[in-house]
This record gives sequence, C-alpha cells and structure tokens, in this order.
Amino acid sequence: MEFAYEPVSEDLRVVVGVDFGTTFSGFAYSYIKKNKERTEIVVNFDWGNSKNLIKTNTALQYDDTYRHVVKWGIDALSSEPSKRKRLNLPKPLEYFKFYLSDVPGNKKPILPQEITFEKAISDFLCEMEKIENHWPGINFHKHVLLVFSVPAEFNENVRVIMRRCIYNAGLISSLGALNLQFTTEPEAASVYCINKLKELDMKAGGTHIKDFLCLFVYNYQNCGGGTVDLTVRRLLSGGRIAETTERTGDFCGGTFVDDEFLKFLEGKAGKSAVKMLKEKHYDQINYLIHKFFCPEIKIPFNGKKDDFKIIDFDIEKKCPALIQYINGSEKDQLENDEWVIELDYDTVQSFFDPVIRKITRLITLQLSKCSNCSVLFLVGGFGESRYLQQRIKEEFGNQVKIAIPPNPSAAILMGACEYGLDMKTVATRVLKWSYGVMVSTVWQASDPISRMDDNGRIDKFYLLASKGTEVDVDKEFSDSMVPIFPNQTSVLFRFFYTHESNATYCDEPHAKKLGSFLVDGLPTKRSGLDRSVIITLRFASMETTVATAKSKHNGKVYRTTFSME
Repeated sequence: MEFAYEPVSEDLRVVVGVDFGTTFSGFAYSYIKKNKERTEIVVNFDWGNSKNLIKTNTALQYDDTYRHVVKWGIDALSSEPSKRKRLNLPKPLEYFKFYLSDVPGNKKPILPQEITFEKAISDFLCEMEKIENHWPGINFHKHVLLVFSVPAEFNENVRVIMRRCIYNAGLISSLGALNLQFTTEPEAASVYCINKLKELDMKAGGTHIKDFLCLFVYNYQNCGGGTVDLTVRRLLSGGRIAETTERTGDFCGGTFVDDEFLKFLEGKAGKSAVKMLKEKHYDQINYLIHKFFCPEIKIPFNGKKDDFKIIDFDIEKKCPALIQYINGSEKDQLENDEWVIELDYDTVQSFFDPVIRKITRLITLQLSKCSNCSVLFLVGGFGESRYLQQRIKEEFGNQVKIAIPPNPSAAILMGACEYGLDMKTVATRVLKWSYGVMVSTVWQASDPISRMDDNGRIDKFYLLASKGTEVDVDKEFSDSMVPIFPNQTSVLFRFFYTHESNATYCDEPHAKKLGSFLVDGLPTKRSGLDRSVIITLRFASMETTVATAKSKHNGKVYRTTFSME
C-alpha cells in the first residue's frame, strides 16, 4: 500500500511513546521546549478510576448491541465473583491484537460478528485518544509526535493496518501523517537500555562492553503478554546503537504460564468443565487468573523451595461457577477434598518450566551468533519474575553480566518516546527481509518451458538486498537495468520482498509485492538498448522504503515511497 505522506511539523511540542500491547497498553511522553531542550520522560499512571498503574488492560466492554463501548481498560474486566445478578452485557474483548500476528489460531479470541479485529483496535485506541487531555492548548494533530511500537516478529503489513486503525481512532489527521512513526518493541527496549549502560559504568568501544543483548519478556506483574523478543545491539559513540544480528522471538511470554495453570486445572476438574467455564463465565476465569493466580502464585514464586509454602486453591471461593460443570471421578475426588486443590512446589514450578525452557533456548541461539556480548538486559514485565531471573543467572551468568534495570515494565514506553526524541539513536538495523525487483531475462534451456512468454523471455526475482544484512539506516542498494526493446520509452519496476534469503520467481508463495512505479520518457533515438536506468532502494524508516530510478542517458530522477502491503 502506498500513502501520500504529509510533512511533519517542525514545531513539535510533545513526543509520545505508545505501547499498544496484547494484554496491557500504556504511554509515556516528554515535552520539547522552545529552545529544543526536552523534559524528563514521564510515564502515565492515570487511567481514570484506576491510579498508579503503568499500563491498563487492552480490553473493551461493549453494550449488548456492540455499537458502543461502555467500559475499557481495567474497568472492562469483572471483579470478584458474586451471586448478585449483573447487567446482561456481552463478554469483554481481550487479546484482539493477536489477530495481527501469526500466533496459533486457538490463542486468538473469538470475536462477535459485529466486531472485526481492526474495529476493536480502533475502538480501544479511540478511548486512549483521551491522552490528548494531557496537553491542553496544544494542537494534537500538528504538534504531537506519536511513536507506536510493534512486535518485531509480526508481518510487515502490520504497520499499514495499525496506521489505518490509528487514523480511524482520530489520533492522526490523515493516513499519510508523518507525526506517526513506528519502532519495533525490541528496538525501543534497546534504546531504553542505553541509558542504563551508564549506570553499569560501561563505555562505548571500551574493554568493558562491545555488544549487549536485550531480552524483552512481556508483561508478568500484570499477568499478560504472549511474546518474547531478543535482539543484540552494539553500543556506538555518541549514545547510538547498531543492530548486529537478526532478532529472534517466540510466543513464550507470561500468558503461557497462565495457560499451564489452566491445563493443570483441566486435569483436576476435567477439560469439558473448564471449557464450559470459559464459555459461560468468562468473568470468573478472568478473576481466577488476574486476582488469584497472578498475585498469589505467579508473582511471589522465586524458585527457592525453602521459601515455598503449599497454596490452597479453594474452588468454592475463587471460582464457584466451575463446580456445576464438574462430573464423574473428578467431582468425587474434589468433593472428598472439600473443593480445595493443594498447589505444591513442584506443581507451581511446572507452570513456569516449559515457558522458561523456550526462553533459554532463544538466548542460547542469540549468544551463539555474538561472541562479544557483555551484558544481557532483562526488561519487560515478565522480567520481574524472580524465578525467571534466577534461571537466567544460573544458565548464563558465567557468560554475560545479567542486568535488570528499574521499571522493566516501562521499557517499551520510555524507549519508544526516547526514539521519537532522537531517531538518530538507531544507527544500523539488520534487514528482516530480502528485497528485489522483477526482471525479464532471456529464457534458457534450464528454465521451465511453462514460464517462457511470447517474446522468449522469463520473469524472475532479482535480489537487491539480502535478509540478515546489517545496514546503515540510510544505506542505498543500487543496480543498473536496461530496457528490453530498442523502441521502449517506459519501464515499470515491480519490487518484492521475501522472508527467504532469495527467490527465483516473484510469484513464489513467500514473495510478496512491495510496490511499483513507472519510469517513462526514455529517449529512443540512436541509443537502442544502451539506455540504462539505475534503480535504488533505501530503507528510510521502520515503516517506509524509498525507491528511486535515475536515467543515465538524460539524468532524469524518479522517486516513490512504499509502505508494506
């Protein structure tokens, strides 16, 4: 998709870093004074009826017609189970951000027919539009720069979808507004870690540090988060950072610890009983996770057996609606146990270990690619888990220094804001995709006969930039192209990208169209086929790719900007 981008105002007054998360969302901001000085970054803790929270739940409560949002954020989720009759409202919507990802289908929520995931995102961001109230007297669309973070493992079209949702929410005045920028979540977390390196008394290029590994594990204290991101960065002079290896990540964040607990519950009460509880009493499932499992089990667990005391899970108090769906031997056993399930050390540890094993494998993989890594930063909400901290120190403490900065849950918010204040902080990135252009070459005997056209040619993918290449943010990738026919006066360049290292043809399943543009007005006199055009790709920002073409014959320059489709 291509947008007509509008220039950003030079008179910026506020930079806002926004973390629209799978389970929790929040923002941080900084004022820019008239002398271009900036204030300290401030994290928003005010969420209406709820104070002192770094983030609020990414949740929506609609009315029974799904036309209006009646509650949002933490207020959209139900409180303690009660026998009192409640309003007949539909189940709150959560986890709709998962529709932007390749997460398994069973992790994506079932949405009502009236609500698409794009509408849910727009409606939630529309409620967050109240952030405008923080800066009275400032033209929000003109003088405020928004920097949204997106998970690095999401597909490239996510930024196009997000830009459309942000526009529909009223946060930008047009689809092409440049007062909206994007950064990846691991990049924002890395920017946040730069200032923390100073506290470790480490200098760029010195003997203490060359590269650092930023491990971002998502919301733990608030029991959310589905993904883990790891990225290795090199600290350069002037406080800039360079990406040295391609980031890795997986769906193994704090949410999957919750899932292990629910699997355990299925073993005790029966799968069908837990399934009915989810379908008929979502409020009690939500209460069970957010008000019991997280504060009483997940957060306090530190992995030290001597500190652990057996926890009684009283179903009658914590989840009474479950009892009516329990049958057979499970019912007999629980009745005999007076509806109390004892959670011992080994059981609680088993909720964590499958998730932590995935995380340690990811760290091992990244460290194998980087021989100079000196520090491993543990940031994000799940990074507050004392058991995770212990396991990582045991596994990797003899290889790198383990650093856990204050407020790890605010890493993305503050890092996104910091990036917006100085986008030159990021000096290099590692290409996540391979990029190329379609070329028409003479058919050879080794080529498939079915692909030969009427002119004896075949269309192929011509590689311009390879996945995994570390590049300066303004580096250009160029090559020279010539027309096919002597009398040709125009050339249509079609650009593609792929998650593979290369491609043979542009219609392969993994190859996706980036965009195209027409170069016309090529002279035809005397030159014949000797009329080369230099085409160039430049990755100007996280969101856009700039393509240019220059005729070597007459010097005419053509330029366009692509957004990923």
